[in-house]
Amino acid sequence: MICVPCGDEVAAGFAQSLAVMAKPQDCGVSFVVGSLIYDARNKLARQAIQLEADYVLWLDSDMIFPDDTLIRLYEDLQKYKDVSAVSGLYFRRVKPYTPVLFKKVEIDPEASWEGFDDYPDEPFEAAAAGFGCVLMKTSMLIDVVKKYTTWFSPLSGFGEDLSFFWRANNCGHKLLIDPRLKLGHISKTSVTEEVYRAYLAQNKK
Repeated sequence: MICVPCGDEVAAGFAQSLAVMAKPQDCGVSFVVGSLIYDARNKLARQAIQLEADYVLWLDSDMIFPDDTLIRLYEDLQKYKDVSAVSGLYFRRVKPYTPVLFKKVEIDPEASWEGFDDYPDEPFEAAAAGFGCVLMKTSMLIDVVKKYTTWFSPLSGFGEDLSFFWRANNCGHKLLIDPRLKLGHISKTSVTEEVYRAYLAQNKK
């Protein structure tokens, strides 16, 4: 199941990417429209479990991605048996364009996180990522809601994405980042790895 939380519009580049993306015949697509992103994600997670989907591909409606995205993420989950979710690589839409992935997410004694300034060329584990492009086993959703009664409701100091992964980490689930799968984050320009690298080079002290 492909899950897309969104406002009342989606980016044209996203619509085109989704239209041409390779999908299995038994793959459904669900949009939930709403102003509260965590509520939309909770509704989508509930749908995926009720429909007994084996996997959920989360896509944000401001992303562009290769047409083989789902295939490549699925192959990662088959290869790396000890992980429950895998994310592609994308960057924030505003300067300093940092990768939307995190080395560490802590809630005690206070909410804190540590991002990645750089990253390996090959797949690696991370504590959390944004939900712009994440494929996960539905069993991950089931385990999280059993322990915490919610998936994406924000914890103090966290957005819904980090809140989910903090819960998932405490349920024993691991996240893989595949930096070979490169995505664009739509803004006035498409923020890609090249944009991020150019920014770093320009601002290197």
